[in-house]
Amino acid sequence: MTGTAAGAALNQDFSRYDQVRKAHTYRLAEHESDAFDEDFEIATLDFAPFLHGGATDKARFAEAFAGALNEIGFAVLVGHGVDAALYDEMQADILDLFTSTPFAEKMRFRARRHGSVNQGYFPIEETSDIHPDLVEGWVWCRRAFDMPQERDTPFGPEDFWPHAGFEPRFRRLALAHEALFKPIAQAMLQGLGCDPHLYDGKLTGTNFGLRANYYPPMSAAQDRSGAGRLLGHEDVDLFTILPASDDDGLQIWNHHSRAWVRLRAPRGSIIINTGDYMQRISNDLLPSTTHRVGKPRDGSHLTKARVSFPIAVYVWEEEMLEVLPGLGPPKYEPIKAVAFHTRSTSKFYGDGYAVDSA
Repeated sequence: MTGTAAGAALNQDFSRYDQVRKAHTYRLAEHESDAFDEDFEIATLDFAPFLHGGATDKARFAEAFAGALNEIGFAVLVGHGVDAALYDEMQADILDLFTSTPFAEKMRFRARRHGSVNQGYFPIEETSDIHPDLVEGWVWCRRAFDMPQERDTPFGPEDFWPHAGFEPRFRRLALAHEALFKPIAQAMLQGLGCDPHLYDGKLTGTNFGLRANYYPPMSAAQDRSGAGRLLGHEDVDLFTILPASDDDGLQIWNHHSRAWVRLRAPRGSIIINTGDYMQRISNDLLPSTTHRVGKPRDGSHLTKARVSFPIAVYVWEEEMLEVLPGLGPPKYEPIKAVAFHTRSTSKFYGDGYAVDSA
């Protein structure tokens, strides 16, 4: 799809792939006619009282957290305990990975499906089949790391990493964020009025997708083309943990005002957004919210590379996704995670990507 075609494409053109309700309509690419909601502020919350406080502290945080996610699907957390210096080091490591690895070597790791998740290297303009995002990506799931896991894997570091030295460097981030998987889920569930420990078992040693994004400076021709840095989409996971970027560009769809919100989060904070898995099990109470990476207002996209490194939190392929108890009559039938995930993401990778749940 050309940049011009991408600029005209609508999300509803691909709605047949959606496994949760997404009634709103938006252009996949940023457009000059887009409206921005300059007054809305996404909540910034201190996670420390939930991590270290008593029952009252936990309840107060959980209510505020679930309230923010119910409203827009995003919240910013400070006090999460991960040293901001690690994020600075990851920024440098990702720049090193993308700029020092020859293209032919990157293509040895061309993305393919492992379980539910398309894992490996995505060349620029090939993040998906439906839009030419101006970003290079690289995804590693749990199988790629030397981390405790119940599943035997026939793969070694050479199957995922262009140099074995990258794995321990990136593993530091995976381990730091894995420690937050269960507390974040517990806070969401408690805020919904559910047993906060319902997903503890599923999230013990669970699968995840660490994605490194490298946005090279845009040429003048790319800037004029209508192509986006990362076009509008929703995540397919339970939730995503995204360390705050130093660079402007992250935009969130506000379904109340039907306008985009520019999100700038404090240094060292993490941005949390709920995905399709969570919308499904929460019976639509915690929406999977549209977001994209647009051009920064200062024009730095023409001279400066942008880096990000979100971690998408999944459950393993054989787990069932079903509406949590106590959230009203279920709007969705139970479904195996592998079927749910691959049906949704076949929008990006082609109809043959979908896997039957049997």
